[in-house]
Amino acid sequence: MTINVVKIRSNLADTINRVAYQGERVVLERRGKGVAAMVSMEDLALLEKLEDEADVKAARAALKEEGDAIPWEQVKAELGLRGLGRAGGRAKHSKPRKSRA
Repeated sequence: MTINVVKIRSNLADTINRVAYQGERVVLERRGKGVAAMVSMEDLALLEKLEDEADVKAARAALKEEGDAIPWEQVKAELGLRGLGRAGGRAKHSKPRKSRA
């Protein structure tokens, strides 16, 4: 079902009931283009589950590639970044620059 954003205002309660109780999916249009969608809570749960599964799959693939990781200490040494902590900020012993007024 597709409905114009202007018309949804007068039919909101009915549209919500159709989505919630009949499982309809509603596309909200503005100037003839879809801008948003209304879906049931069941559909939303399914979408989130699919998204979570895709994230887990991507994370597992990234972990498999981790064998090629370079240790932080090696990166610092190669780039001449001595004195940087794990967060990459300034070392505690360095002094802030004075501003010229």
